[in-house]
Amino acid sequence: MRVGYSRVSNVDQNTARQLDGIEIERTFTGKASGKDTTRPKLEELLAFVRAGDTVIVHFMDQLARSLDDLRRIVRTLTGKSIRIELIKESLVFTGEDSPMATLPLSVMGAFAEFEHALILERQREGIAAAKQRGAFTGRKFAPTREQARQLCERAAAGEPKSALARQFRISRETMYSYLRPQSVAAPAVHIA
Repeated sequence: MRVGYSRVSNVDQNTARQLDGIEIERTFTGKASGKDTTRPKLEELLAFVRAGDTVIVHFMDQLARSLDDLRRIVRTLTGKSIRIELIKESLVFTGEDSPMATLPLSVMGAFAEFEHALILERQREGIAAAKQRGAFTGRKFAPTREQARQLCERAAAGEPKSALARQFRISRETMYSYLRPQSVAAPAVHIA
């Protein structure tokens, strides 16, 4: 069976382009940060695939952001006689790979880890500079699931929406997004 795996860091990103045009019988799509080692959809994929299957991933960053984690996942899959295809890097691993065949995985994985570290460093520097200028206020407040439920109940009871927005420290636009029917059932939002 040809099984696809795609991942994005947040729910607003789209995975459609990642495996577009590739023949796949089943796809697992994760919406979690690559730095997290607990990725439910990846765990589901690892439990689902069997010997002889092929796992197809658009690019290696989707599997892992650290070289150690990437190697562990590849070893886990190839140890079960599962073939791995990394489309963007044009790499294929079967478990019977020579040291020369696995070298690109290590080199490219190390570069991916390095690039991610540089991005985080630049982000921290940018935030520090913005804080010095007084331009960085941090992440905006977001109601918890319970607060969103209370907001909806109180709005339905007729409380003025502008007063509710002020009390919950959110914009009216954000408040109206929580008042849409699907918002209360949406994944929990965390207070920053």
